[in-house]
Amino acid sequence: MAGKVVLYYFNGRGKMESIRWLLTVAEVEFDEIYLTTREQYEKLLSDGALMFQQVPMVEIDGMKLIQTKAILNYIAEKYNLHGKDIKERVMINMYSEGLIDLMEMMMMLPFIPDPKEKLDNIESKAKERYLPVFEKVLSGLIYLVRGKVSCADVQLLECTLMLEERFPGILRDFPNVKSFQGRMSQIPALSRFLLPGSKRKPQPDQAYVKTVMEVFQMKQP
Repeated sequence: MAGKVVLYYFNGRGKMESIRWLLTVAEVEFDEIYLTTREQYEKLLSDGALMFQQVPMVEIDGMKLIQTKAILNYIAEKYNLHGKDIKERVMINMYSEGLIDLMEMMMMLPFIPDPKEKLDNIESKAKERYLPVFEKVLSGLIYLVRGKVSCADVQLLECTLMLEERFPGILRDFPNVKSFQGRMSQIPALSRFLLPGSKRKPQPDQAYVKTVMEVFQMKQP
């Protein structure tokens, strides 16, 4: 019998956070092993656990999975969060990858010495490129694809909450997205995840940035 799902990453959001959200909505319990030292990372490398020398890494069903999109797709398929056929899956994947693009821009902000220009660019792209897509899709719909929650819905909730942290009021002109956010937040598993003390990670702070840079031996630009 497969053991408990184990996540290997830093004690922070980053690319692992979408995986935490998806496991949460699937109501899958998971443990976490936090990388805090370079030695831990090198041990994973020497053990051959990191195919492309990257984290996140997730132990699930006897496998050690890397590459965020591959991990998300596996979880979505396993727990029926990826549509009922190939046409639904490709729509879900398009929405999901667009959201990942936007969230990855925000993930990089803590590592940029002067993020003002980047913040302005992200806000502009969110308002002009990304949010209008979801506002249109959600006109008259409960979820993005048919009438069932998918991984893309979970990522849209995660992404809109991240945007509001940086840009309060950004959803003011996107009422369908805001209503969707409210509906998704009422799903029991996600409602609990949004409460203090859950496994949801807070916004990255300097301690998180320092740990990531030390483990990966990055230099401040």
